Amino acid sequence: MCDKANLLRRRERLLGPNVRLFYDDPVHIVRGEGVWLYDADGRKYLDCYNNVPHVGHCHPHVVEAISRQAATLNTHTRYLHEGIIDYVERLVATFNSNISSAIMVCTGSEANDIALRMAQAFTGKTGLIATNHTYHGNTSAVSQLSTTKPPIGGFAPYIRHVTAPDSYRPQGGSAEAHALAFAREVEEACDSLTAAGHGVAALIICPAFVNEGFPDLRPGFLDGAIAAVRKAGGIVIADEVQPGFGRIGSHFWGHERAAFAPDVVTMGKPMGNGHPVAAVATSHDIMAAFRKAFGYFNTFGGNPVSCAAANAVLDVIIAEKLQQNAEDTGRYTRDGLTALAQKHAIIGDVRGSGLAIGAELVTDRTRKTPATKEADRVANLMRQAGVLMGTNGIAYNVLKIRPPLPFGKRDADFMLQALDNCLQAL
Repeated sequence: MCDKANLLRRRERLLGPNVRLFYDDPVHIVRGEGVWLYDADGRKYLDCYNNVPHVGHCHPHVVEAISRQAATLNTHTRYLHEGIIDYVERLVATFNSNISSAIMVCTGSEANDIALRMAQAFTGKTGLIATNHTYHGNTSAVSQLSTTKPPIGGFAPYIRHVTAPDSYRPQGGSAEAHALAFAREVEEACDSLTAAGHGVAALIICPAFVNEGFPDLRPGFLDGAIAAVRKAGGIVIADEVQPGFGRIGSHFWGHERAAFAPDVVTMGKPMGNGHPVAAVATSHDIMAAFRKAFGYFNTFGGNPVSCAAANAVLDVIIAEKLQQNAEDTGRYTRDGLTALAQKHAIIGDVRGSGLAIGAELVTDRTRKTPATKEADRVANLMRQAGVLMGTNGIAYNVLKIRPPLPFGKRDADFMLQALDNCLQAL
């Protein structure tokens, strides 16, 4: 048995107060394998939460690649090395657009920070547009994009927020009206930024709107909004940290499923399976504008070990057909959740794509009243039942199911049975 109370005291003393932990009774994790995590007492938990170990916790091919490269060479990119070139070549080959080059960094926050600067360097403007319930990272610049924790001193004058899409409660009452309403807000934001003298540099979005609660949006939903941004002289940044690398099943990238071609793509978390590696990919012209405007260098970005990890992840996605598994298991899981919704009225909506799934909990289906407290309670009950999941969405009432990609139908059955039991216990 671990002394959890002592560990919590040490954590607060050494890391500071208010460092968030999941669950009312935090889990002390000591080992991971595949889709399972193990605590200090030997209990195992089905991981339905973490997209970071994209190809499974401690995948042996990724571990071996990291170990082999770390034992050979690890340094920065101001020396010639094939690793970063080979990886970026493979990476840009996955895009069906004019994206042809990339900057390697360490985190998604860094990637999005650079993407914003790319937009400003390329357009000569500063105005930025994001949804009002998004998350793009922790740097001073990207933290301006989130309204959940407003920055000290208020938002910068060149920031505009638009209403996050909500397919369960669409503006205007239909998918068509919803798309028009979203486009209208983006157009108004463009007009406001132009009138204020900032101009429009970029619209930045997660193509799957994961933090907004996985809304089901038809392909082309963003067409009007993107047209407004480009008419105003801005570019479009797709933050693929969560939907990218095959997670959504039907496509390798979220923007492909959403049917638009971004000017810049950012990625992080899953690409190294837990190793801190991230990237910003874009066209030659945008990259050239950025390189001319900023003397950017990242000591650890694109180091040989990080590139070995990222290359190994691509190997596993292909060899183990994990994108197809995400499509098949994701559909199976959503079907199971839909069946549970027939039994439990608290499940108001099931949505998502591949292994990026949301189940929205409501106290009243007719009024679609968010069941925020109940969602938190369910996540804690599931933790006690040996399944780890979280909550997100505009009202934090959406159960977030985002497991590693080897997650199979037996794992889905285990999760669905546990959820059935927990909903009965509410």
